[in-house]
Amino acid sequence: MARFAHTVTVTALDRGWFEEAAGALVDLLDASREGPGGSVVLADGRAVEGLRLLKGRHLRPGARYGEIPAAREGTGKAGTAAEAADGRAALVSGAGDSPVTPSSVVLRAWRPSHSVEAESLVVEDGMSLKLGLRLSEPRRPRAVELSLAGHQPGGGSLYRFSGRGKADLAAWWAAVDRLPTAPPAARPPASGRAVHQLAKARLTLTPRPAEDGSWRITVALSVRGRWLLRPVGAVVLFFARGPLERGLREAAESAAAEWNTALAELTPLHGEALRAEIADALTDPDGSAAL
Repeated sequence: MARFAHTVTVTALDRGWFEEAAGALVDLLDASREGPGGSVVLADGRAVEGLRLLKGRHLRPGARYGEIPAAREGTGKAGTAAEAADGRAALVSGAGDSPVTPSSVVLRAWRPSHSVEAESLVVEDGMSLKLGLRLSEPRRPRAVELSLAGHQPGGGSLYRFSGRGKADLAAWWAAVDRLPTAPPAARPPASGRAVHQLAKARLTLTPRPAEDGSWRITVALSVRGRWLLRPVGAVVLFFARGPLERGLREAAESAAAEWNTALAELTPLHGEALRAEIADALTDPDGSAAL
């Protein structure tokens, strides 16, 4: 087995603001309804950009959502109602002249006070990917669970893989609320596993507070071969150790830089101002309405 670890420093996220923003987003979506052409419309009458109900009833188990292809040049931002209906049918059937992205999201559960579950199917570059998401207590998120399964149709077992991950947000907040001199959490609050016929891997994230109020997050990756291929895997990992270690370091540093940039640009709004900002981001993500 090979193990790699790297620690990065990131800007701390305020728990109160995060939970307030999550609650505002859930409330906005919970008050939404189905509009013309399958659009998802907020309570103020504005449609969520790019999101369409393709099948089922809005916010009911089994509801399928997707993105309608952009209107052809000269038809305006939204196109006509007929074009929207045509695009909706094309997404469902996979037919039509417009380029279609064969992906959709199926809502499995919508219980804002308990849990939200969704499943996404994406077909890209010959690979079929199924992603699952479960959010516990969405208005004040306590845990996020992810699942992933992928395969290439007709590609055999070597083209199949799966993975699962979980972030215990309650444990995460407890870990970053410790004194900087305290030892790190005994169990990583966030972890994930990936399995392939040839190998399996485990990734963990362990945070701890720094003296200046930021977070120090240790990213650890362990990889090992499976079954009779363990000796072969050990040899491969011996020669691949350098590239794997460098790849983990670069990925962690890149993610930390993007996180820090995003939080530096974040305006910590609250109350109605925060709710309005989230609604604007859902309906006009590019800010074109203000131009």
